[in-house]
Amino acid sequence: MKAVLQKVSRSSVTIDKKVVSKIENGILILLGITDDDTQDDIHWLTKKIANLRIFDDENGVMNRSIIDVNGDVIIVSQFTLLANTKKGNRPSYIKAARPDIAIPIYEKFIQEFEILLGKEVGKGVFGADMKIELINDGPVTIIIDTKNK
Repeated sequence: MKAVLQKVSRSSVTIDKKVVSKIENGILILLGITDDDTQDDIHWLTKKIANLRIFDDENGVMNRSIIDVNGDVIIVSQFTLLANTKKGNRPSYIKAARPDIAIPIYEKFIQEFEILLGKEVGKGVFGADMKIELINDGPVTIIIDTKNK
């Protein structure tokens, strides 16, 4: 499982010209899921992200987590994070999980994140053509791969 985190001052997900998720002051999580991701990967990654200290404290030092600042989160499934570009110019997505495997993992990831935050998170729609808008705050962008724990 691979996640790209972007600390945002605002972010939204639009599908067919309708905003389906919108947040301010939080994290946009783009999530790539592989066939061999497990419940352990979900648990480790949700806990890691929820406790990652990327928000400023009273001294302007990144020392607070999304939990500490009561921030919001949007989680969007994005199979293209798993692109292999080694050969040729057309990326291969062979490492990305098929929908029958990825959707339950994506849904479980969202559920675990909601438990950690104690509130609902924004989300995309699996497989939909989404328009993601964000204002990256910092900018802060972090990549986490469960294969490199």
